[in-house]
Amino acid sequence: MRTRIVLGVGAGIAAYKAAELLRLLTESGHHVRVVPTADSLRFVGAATWAALSGQPVTASPFDDVHEVPHVRLGQEADLVIVAPATADLLARAATGRADDLLTSVLLTARCPVVFAPAMHTEMWEHPATRANVSTLRQRGALVLEPASGRLTGADTGPGRLPEPDELFHTAVRVLARGGAGLAPDLAGRRVVVTAGGTREEIDPVRFLGNWSSGRQGYALARTAAARGAEVTLVSANVSLPDPAGAKVERVVSAADLRAAVLAAAAGADAVVMAAAVADYRPQARNEHKMKKAGAPPDPLRLVENPDILRELASGRPAGQVIVGFAAETEDIAAHGQAKLAAKGADLLVVNQVGRGIAFGTEDNEALVLAADGSSTPVPRGPKDVLADVVWDLVAARLPGPDQHGP
Repeated sequence: MRTRIVLGVGAGIAAYKAAELLRLLTESGHHVRVVPTADSLRFVGAATWAALSGQPVTASPFDDVHEVPHVRLGQEADLVIVAPATADLLARAATGRADDLLTSVLLTARCPVVFAPAMHTEMWEHPATRANVSTLRQRGALVLEPASGRLTGADTGPGRLPEPDELFHTAVRVLARGGAGLAPDLAGRRVVVTAGGTREEIDPVRFLGNWSSGRQGYALARTAAARGAEVTLVSANVSLPDPAGAKVERVVSAADLRAAVLAAAAGADAVVMAAAVADYRPQARNEHKMKKAGAPPDPLRLVENPDILRELASGRPAGQVIVGFAAETEDIAAHGQAKLAAKGADLLVVNQVGRGIAFGTEDNEALVLAADGSSTPVPRGPKDVLADVVWDLVAARLPGPDQHGP
């Protein structure tokens, strides 16, 4: 049986992006019923939704009333995702209004419900909206943080709808968790994830770097957000779309990453260091491009970068879970155990890399080592699957909700 999804569409200019989300969902084999609000049809018409979904479209609970759509659609859905979720729609959902088909569906749904807010920054930051978001989250809904960027007109800031591809990945992750997706297990948790590879500048055109694409770190951030966490993603030289629901901070060098992580880690429940951080940097950066001369250049002198993972582990607050990553080319278990002991982390995800494995690929395999002596092998598969395994292990080590900080 195909998965049944209700795609709710609020009355915002970002409604046009939901058409691409619908395409992604239907092309991946899901049965999607679009339920727009009446005013959203001013932005994208019913004919568009019907053509793309192959299903009838209405905003009224009085159409096809013999099928009782205001009850049946919610009862039978495996997932309800609302994109865009406007300030008005969030308010009506939080107060239990049932004045159109979509809000009635939200009241009858007993499946995971995901809201993807989109509105102007002032509306998103208003205390009324924040209170409505808090209410919905307390009831078990997944309310994603909006992206930051260009809004209507010349305005920019938080409130932009995440890109359709990222919303699609979020929907997939929620569906993959089945019944567990009904209660986001990381709700109320603050987590920090690093991704990508740092670059240590030699001169204005050259740097020391590595092959990390950032895909695993982005999968970790995306999955944490889909499980309800407040996510800060520290991204080093990555050219990927921002994961839906994550706040992204971009950095270049190991020093940049260290400063961003230490600041973000204050008050975080967990820190996952998936970025490939350079062990060394040039002792001095040339201000001008180094020219080729007749004689070979002087040897490049390197100095050691700070060990960020060890620094985090040694100075962590009580209850904070620290996860490291280690890229190895041989004897991954032995090298991983030694590194885990040296770093002081709670978990170490050890990858075998090279020759098309891990770096730059869509899949990964790993051995997750724990400070308590346990180990969890993860066979080769999508990076989102490894991300879920990591967060399962992290969640099991987090203190109870009454024990962790605000």
